[in-house]
Parts: sequence; structure tokens; C-alpha cells
Amino acid sequence: MSVTVQKFMPPQNSNQDPDQNSDVEIIKSNVQSSTLEKMRVVGGNALKGNIKISGAKNATLKHMCAALLTEDPVTLENMPVGLQDVRTLAEVLSHLGTMVGLRSDGVATLHAEAITSHTAPYDLVRKMRASVLVLGPLLARHGVAQVSLPGGCALGARPIDLHIKGLQAMGAEIELEDGYVKAVAPQGKLKGAEITFPLVSVGATENLMMAATLAKGTTILKNAAREPEIVDQGKVLIKMGAKIEGLGTPTITIEGVDKLHGTTHSILPDRIETGTYMCAVGLCGGELRLQNTRTDFLSALISPLHEAGMDIKQEGDDVIVRRNGAKLKGVDIMTEAYPGFATDLQAQFMTMLTLCEGAGMICETIFENRFMHVPELCRMGADISIRGNSAIIRGVEKLKGAEVMATDLRASVALVLAGLVAEGETVINRIYHLDRGYENIVEKLTNVGAQIERVKG
Repeated sequence: MSVTVQKFMPPQNSNQDPDQNSDVEIIKSNVQSSTLEKMRVVGGNALKGNIKISGAKNATLKHMCAALLTEDPVTLENMPVGLQDVRTLAEVLSHLGTMVGLRSDGVATLHAEAITSHTAPYDLVRKMRASVLVLGPLLARHGVAQVSLPGGCALGARPIDLHIKGLQAMGAEIELEDGYVKAVAPQGKLKGAEITFPLVSVGATENLMMAATLAKGTTILKNAAREPEIVDQGKVLIKMGAKIEGLGTPTITIEGVDKLHGTTHSILPDRIETGTYMCAVGLCGGELRLQNTRTDFLSALISPLHEAGMDIKQEGDDVIVRRNGAKLKGVDIMTEAYPGFATDLQAQFMTMLTLCEGAGMICETIFENRFMHVPELCRMGADISIRGNSAIIRGVEKLKGAEVMATDLRASVALVLAGLVAEGETVINRIYHLDRGYENIVEKLTNVGAQIERVKG
């Protein structure tokens, strides 16, 4: 098998050997290609065949940041190396002194032998919110960090105050200045603390759990996030020598250790990608075998899909998803922290409801600006009314193709799903959002009968 490696080099002043793995090409991430492209979709085809689910983006990014906690190499398998977010974070880590090799067969090696910079600059961090997850590891290992306030999807106010307050409880001295979080750990070491989150925060749980692994003493995180990706993160840290208990519960206890070591870990399947293709079958009909994934972490989605009239079952390492010719029934859902219905699947589920029998209601409790796809769906003939943080979706007979604009990652894939079932042609602009979180989506959908392609803008 031919394997391509994308190699992200530390700065010139790094003491790492620039000729290590010198037989591979050195490539820098480039988003220009996707910013100049559109997606063209012609609807009307049922979906039938196999789709291999990629490794979870939301686990991959935190695992990459965890590599900063050790001077040893960390190898990650089942990596969605084609995602723009992965390549953006590779550049951030490279700037900090990490050697990052991304192979086309889904294997990545990250080696932060020495941290050569404690600053994650605006030009890199602005592209992706998850870049703020370098803050905890930098403080834990290096004792100092300067990280630009993050960017990412425009989903309303997503402050990092819980990250900052948690690190301050662990002894960090933090200032916000010139758009940067500037943090110092006195005597170069964080200390254990008991931290109760006023609300569940995935990002703060991730950042503080990583920071606590090298802190002096014991850290207890209460009202912690319980997502499968956080459990997977904990498993990686434990393999690296961390002492962590309570993963998957609201209380996580971390006993700090002096040093972590390298490890090899296979990333769990992407539950959001899995759920997206389930919703695609709900819209288009047909049958898909979703390979290398599972149902146990999607019960909050599968239950309303069953109620709507779909058939979903686990078969070995695959999930079989079917919809017969009958129209789906309208159902109601509310987004909540895990194990509730994931906000990252709300736009896809709403798109599926546009063709339901009767009506369904969606209540969004996580982000205040996560209905930005609604005007675009209405341009395609959907009947959706917004009332505060709730949307009422009344099923229509058909959607019609139109030119639409993606506003964020999950909205962009919702518009792709709408295009798959719409009458005529749909053209989706700003698909660079899509490239941040869905690996090889054109190829995967084409292989199961969809008529979809990238076109020049």
C-alpha cells in the first residue's frame, strides 16, 4: 500500500532533528482549495452500500494536544488525517516545537521532545476553537503559556472562562491581554484542586483533565462532561501513565504524576459522522452499512429515529441503517449534554424532519446561534418556524434545489443532506466548513449512489 506522509516541522530553532524521516515530503496545510470550491448536489437517489466511518474528530484533536504532555512520541491510529481541523492543529503544535507526521493510512506520530515556544499565535488559533486545548498541557509541562483567544464556527458566545477559572484554582496566574490568555504556573507547577463546573463544559473538562495529570496533588472535577470522546481521552492519558478515575461519570479524579510517557492508541469512531449518515438514510431512503462504528454512544439519536420509522441495528463492528418507502413521522427532540441528544446532530435531524409526516419540534439548549441553517433550508422549500430556542418543522412534500450558503460545520452537512433529496440541483457555498469535520464526504456519498461533486467557485 502506498502511504503518503504530511510532515509538520518545528521552527528552525528547535533542537529536534529536521532530517528525521527525511524521505517524506514536507507539506504545509492549505485551505485555499476548499475556500474556492462549491458543492454541487443533484437529488433523488436512494443510498445503498457501505461507508467506512472515520475516527472521531472531537477525540483526535484533544489526543493531539495531549502529546504536549510528554517528551516521548505518541502514535495515534484510525486518525481522520484528511480533516482541515487536524492539519490546522498540526500547524499549531508544530509552532510549539512538535514534530507531526500525518500518514494517509490514518496513522499519526507526534513528538514534542522539547517545547520550543509557549505561544500559540492568533494566525493559527483563529482558524479553530479546539486550539485552546494546548493551554492546559503547556501550563502543566512548561509552566507558562500564551494562547490566543480561539476562533471556529460562529455559534454564539462560547467563552473560555471555565477553562481560566479552573486553571486559576490550580494555582495559575492568568491575564487577558491583547487578545491572548497569558498564564504562568508559580514555581513552574500546577497544584491539585477541587473544581465544580457551574455548567457542563466539554472543552473545560478536557483542558483541566490534561493539566491535572502533571499537577502536584489530586484534582477533582465535579459536574464534568461525560462524552465518549472524553472517556477516550482519559484512556489515552492513562496509557501515558496518568492516574484517572471516574471517566464517563460527573466526577473525575486525577492524581498528578511527575512524568508521562509515549503510547499508541486507536481513536474511537466518529459518532457525529455516524449519526449524519443515519439521517441521510432517513431522508433519502435505502440501506447503508456503516463500517467500523457502533450504536451504544448514539442512543439519544437512535431512539427518535426508531420512533420516526427507521430500522437501525448493530451487526458486528458495523451498523445497518434502513428506511423503507414509508414517510417518516415527525418527532420532538431537545439537545442536551451527553448522554442527551448531541447539538452537533441537531441540524442534520432538522433537515430529515423537513420531509416528515406531520411536524416535529427541536429545542436547542447548548448554543444560541445554532439555527443559522434554517433560512437556507427554507430557501429550498422547508417549512420551519423559530420561536426563541425552539424550531417547529412541518413536513412538506418535497424540497427544491437552490444555491445556499453554509454558515458552520454542521449546517454545511445539513445542506448537503437536503441537496441529496431535493428536486433538481443544489449548490452549496463556503464548503471549507465541511472540510473541517467530514473526511472524504464526496467519495463516501458517491460510492453509495449520491450525485455529488466539488465545482470551482
